[in-house]
This record gives sequence, structure tokens and C-alpha cells, in this order.
Amino acid sequence: QVQLVESGGGLVQPGGSLRLSCAASTSPFSIEPMGWYRQAPGKHRELVAHDTLRGITNYADSVKDRFTISRDDAKKSLYLQMDSLKPEDTAVYYCNRLSRYWPWGQGTQVTVSS
Repeated sequence: QVQLVESGGGLVQPGGSLRLSCAASTSPFSIEPMGWYRQAPGKHRELVAHDTLRGITNYADSVKDRFTISRDDAKKSLYLQMDSLKPEDTAVYYCNRLSRYWPWGQGTQVTVSS
């Protein structure tokens, strides 16, 4: 059973930065296109950034130019650098592959508030 463990969330003021990490127990990790998702209260989970394995990354319009997805296959880890955070970025953030989802981890809470 694959396990995903997200970390790095917290409370940050608008304009601040956070770096999220996701550790996966699966092997090989390097062949899996991966994404970061978020779910705000009362809203559906949405894909905000993903990595297609061919050096191509894509972002939702709402986070473009502010968030950066990266990965370290040797560490079986996925990262999300979040800059210029806004209150509307407040959500629980999850990582997972892009289809045939693994069991969801517990996520990491990001709260952007002054």
C-alpha cells in the first residue's frame, strides 16, 4: 500500500512563502507523473500544479507565476514552493499521481491570514 505524507504547511501572512514536501513510499517513484492538489472548506479538491516527467510542469491559472513544483526522485519526494501567498490559497494541500490515485494522505494545512 502506497503511503503519501505531506508536510510543511502552516500559518503565514499574505505575501509570505511556504515550501511543502510530499514523501512517497512507492518505488519506483520516478515513473509517476505527480501533482499537488488542494481543498478549501466547502469546495472540491482541485489540481493546482503537476509534473509530467518530461520536464514539463503545468499550473492552475490561480497559482501560475507564484507556485513552483519540483521533485527529487532519489528521495521519492515532491515539493511545492509557494510564494506571494494570498488568503484564497488557504486550503489543505495534498500530493498524488495524476490518475489512478493512490490512497490520499492526511494533507498539510496552509492558512494565509494577517
